[in-house]
Amino acid sequence: MRQPDIEIYLKDADVDHKAITTWLTDAIGPCSDWSQKGQTWKCTANGIPVVWIPKAVGKWNSLCLDSDKTPWEDDIACARAAFAALNVEVRCAPGTWIEDESDEAADRWIRISADGEEEITWHTS
Repeated sequence: MRQPDIEIYLKDADVDHKAITTWLTDAIGPCSDWSQKGQTWKCTANGIPVVWIPKAVGKWNSLCLDSDKTPWEDDIACARAAFAALNVEVRCAPGTWIEDESDEAADRWIRISADGEEEITWHTS
């Protein structure tokens, strides 16, 4: 089932909204100019709202695509594409986030890196 939105986390100080623009333009279509409010950057990629938050969780940058019209079925597919295009470690939730889920389930993440793909425990709070 297609997720209603996409959220992935990218690790690397060298990945910024400009690198994201290049990747999203290739993957989705043209990106609008970015606007910044505080630490949050926003644009649209072919009409899809995009939010980029540098260092949202420690060294991890958050990328959110607020639409079910992306080329990716879910966070994992997007994370795989991001890793392939940007060559940086990417993390995402293994499924749709549910507010009432247990802390243990909320700490389950998929890690995609040069080492491959694996499920990890990541305490983000």
